[in-house]
Amino acid sequence: MRLFLIRHGQTPGNVLGQLDTAHPGPGLTELGSRQAAVLPDALRHEPIDAIFASTLVRTQLTARPLAEDRRLEIRVSPGLHEIEAGSLEGRSDRASVRSYLETVFTWGAGDLGAAMPGGPDGHAFFARFDADIEAATAGAEAVVVFSHGAAIRVWTAARARNVTSVFAGTTELVNAGMVELTGSAQDGWTLVSWAGLQTDRNPRADRNLR
Repeated sequence: MRLFLIRHGQTPGNVLGQLDTAHPGPGLTELGSRQAAVLPDALRHEPIDAIFASTLVRTQLTARPLAEDRRLEIRVSPGLHEIEAGSLEGRSDRASVRSYLETVFTWGAGDLGAAMPGGPDGHAFFARFDADIEAATAGAEAVVVFSHGAAIRVWTAARARNVTSVFAGTTELVNAGMVELTGSAQDGWTLVSWAGLQTDRNPRADRNLR
């Protein structure tokens, strides 16, 4: 099956560089709304069985134009939300942002015992995200999931056989950026493209993107 993971459109928190992971979270900026509006055309020729979004408002707003275009409901899944910033929530200083990113990409490298300051560890994140991805993709041929930047990057690094934590940690996923994978929860996942960068699907996507 084909899985499309799409980051939400731009938010006021993104503009300010804030760690903004709390529920329900902000809506979209004008730019974020425009980013969401072009997604139906970007996926025009893709058959889509279902559309899922996290519990945060920004993912549901980003999903809405595509859902309306395809006449599909947006299915809200609690496990797809952003990685909680814990005691770093709302901060925008360099040290806090660095601490957040270092923690989540430590998970992507396999150290799930590391914990976010005042927040969850990697075991908790992957348990919820894996469960909802498996539920979303069961019995489907093509599914679109609207989620969040850190969550998509770290999960893809850990679950796609041709992606390294180095690639995911150093390659940005812009607002409304899309990651496409093929496979299944049972057989594993392979990265096809990352925000327009194509891979030859051999192991170690960081060497094969072109």
